Amino acid sequence: MTANTRRGYEEEADQRPFKRLSRAEADALRARQPVLSPWRVVAAQAGFGAMIAALAWPISGSREVAMSALYGTLVVVIPAALMARGTTSRLSRLSVATSALSVMFWSMVKIGTSVLMLVLAPRVVQGLSWPALLIALVLCMQTYWFALLWRARSKN
Repeated sequence: MTANTRRGYEEEADQRPFKRLSRAEADALRARQPVLSPWRVVAAQAGFGAMIAALAWPISGSREVAMSALYGTLVVVIPAALMARGTTSRLSRLSVATSALSVMFWSMVKIGTSVLMLVLAPRVVQGLSWPALLIALVLCMQTYWFALLWRARSKN
């Protein structure tokens, strides 16, 4: 990208009028684009993971595989619940700076908790099946995409 092209974009952005929304317009915008609660995503992950674990038992015929899949679900759900709790607290909404710091801090807590749970998996789950744990973990993490698609579909 050349300097002239970049300058052209900046000039175009400067020429667009900025319109401050009235309270009614802001409320209407919020109504058209509702916020997706992180707790709904955590609940969807937990439900989807429970379904995976419930299906793992009859498919594999092994209780250990089902327990491994359930633990893989917990490796996603527990850290996500911790982050949702931390980032939705009153303290994290005091200002933009505290909100940003809260997201960074709780992201580190989420990652650390996930890693710790994976390290402890062989001690916690008897007869651990790593493939079942990892499959459930990956599928539960993909629930974020379904939540975003669900939100986009419900807006239309």
